[in-house]
Amino acid sequence: MILYLSISNLLMLFRFLLNGLVRLRQQLYPILLGLLFAFSAFRFEVGCDWSGYLSQWTLQEFSTYQEAALRSEPVWWTLIQGLQDLGLPYPWLNVVSSAIFFTGVHVLARRQPDPLGFLILLFPVLIINMPMSGIRQGAAIGLMCIAFAAFIDKKLFWFVAWTLLASTFHSSAIVFLLLAPLVGGSYSKKRLLFGALLAAPGALVLLSGDAAEQATSRYVGTGIDAAGAAFRVGILLITGIAYFLLLRSKWKDSFPDDYKLVSVGALFMCALVALVPLSTVIGDRLGYYLIPLQTMIFARIPYLPIRRSRVFYAATPYIALALVFIVWTSLSGHFTQCYVPYNSWIFGLPASNLYSY
Repeated sequence: MILYLSISNLLMLFRFLLNGLVRLRQQLYPILLGLLFAFSAFRFEVGCDWSGYLSQWTLQEFSTYQEAALRSEPVWWTLIQGLQDLGLPYPWLNVVSSAIFFTGVHVLARRQPDPLGFLILLFPVLIINMPMSGIRQGAAIGLMCIAFAAFIDKKLFWFVAWTLLASTFHSSAIVFLLLAPLVGGSYSKKRLLFGALLAAPGALVLLSGDAAEQATSRYVGTGIDAAGAAFRVGILLITGIAYFLLLRSKWKDSFPDDYKLVSVGALFMCALVALVPLSTVIGDRLGYYLIPLQTMIFARIPYLPIRRSRVFYAATPYIALALVFIVWTSLSGHFTQCYVPYNSWIFGLPASNLYSY
């Protein structure tokens, strides 16, 4: 626990010490990206889903590429089969999934005026929970970051293609196909209404599909809850409200290229709270995809034309996330069970480990 708190607090302190040193932050960004990748990718028996994905690995050992292609997330299962055919042990699955996640994060981070700040703000929630635990969705989120970049560039084909690819790792990503009608054109109430009308048939198809049926049977009315979901979704809700009340007009003037994506994302953040009473798991799963957009808002506050209390607004996301992380790591037995102690196999797997292939 102390290790995670130290990393998080030092990273945030580091960002404040580098305030105003734009060139140095840009030079340090790829170094931090590589270090966080290594910290995530080469963990050993760390993460809540370590044993769960080991079960999937074992299951695929007795399957074929044809069977992998017929599963609900075919590229994920094909990836497992491919690693096994190469003779690589199970921990390499974490390396590949982390590589996909951090590649996607990099695609979105390099579009930010402060890539280092963007990466630091992702650490306490998204990086800890996804590429260090829910690796299948972590890979899907990385691919959705690339899809979001295509959305900004108004490239409909690539947005759809990356979203579909993300859904072959984690089927929940398919929901974001509903944004396809909004890729072109400008952001307006009429455009949103038009997009909603176009998306309605697609929504019906998705809601009647196998993935929706599976999610409903697993998580709605079953008593299965996501620990901390209310807090994570609550932070998204606060972010969405703050964006529309305080930042939207300033964002439109300062960052017109991605104004539409961030505005639509903020709408989703506000709407997501309606899913929590139905299923905390579904609300939480979808909320993780919005954290990169939330982090874009957080990291760009210092670059918005805010006249009063500018320092307060810029520091608030860092302080709030630091406090949330302190409370989570200190009070959650779930965190201790999943992440403590931290071990790494970056210098080689133990000679007598259970994961040799």
